[in-house]
Amino acid sequence: MDPKEKKVKEEELNVENIQENAENIQENAEEQPQNEQAEEQAPLTREEELEQELAKAQETIEDQKDKFLRLSAEFDNYRKRTMKEKAELVLNGGEKCLGSILPIVDDFERAIKTMETATDVSAVKEGVELIYTKFINVLGQNGVKIIETKELPLNTDFHEAVAVIPAPKEELKGKILDCVQTGYTLNDKVLRHAKVVVGE
Repeated sequence: MDPKEKKVKEEELNVENIQENAENIQENAEEQPQNEQAEEQAPLTREEELEQELAKAQETIEDQKDKFLRLSAEFDNYRKRTMKEKAELVLNGGEKCLGSILPIVDDFERAIKTMETATDVSAVKEGVELIYTKFINVLGQNGVKIIETKELPLNTDFHEAVAVIPAPKEELKGKILDCVQTGYTLNDKVLRHAKVVVGE
């Protein structure tokens, strides 16, 4: 074989080898990221798993801590608001009741002025009785009721015996004969016991 031809053939072989090497390098470069992905998908070690769990737990703790702080602040605001409302209620609780009594005070003022020039005692008496009836009605609207006593058996929950006298009739023994001081209840709770005289 001619030396020139031999040289050309060697050069061609070298070119082919270089091309093959270039292709191999390119294939290896393409395979490398796949290998890296395979490494990423490889199962985690026990330490890495614990680190991930710890990170999640810390995130949950921070979230719960934030929620707790918000709830605590909300509750504190609610407590302060409730205390303020209670204080206002104690201070102004009787406003409605007292407001309903004011017209009766006006009636008394008018009655006093009328008494200065009145000559008819029965008319004055009738006027005072009307004011009294109006007053009892207003008390009833505000939950205040008179404790009934007349000829009822003594009930120590509502009545207080201040005297015991002989009963005029047999059937009145152990029953209330007279009421010395009227008793009242407020929404079924005793406001003042009725002071009574009982027959024996």
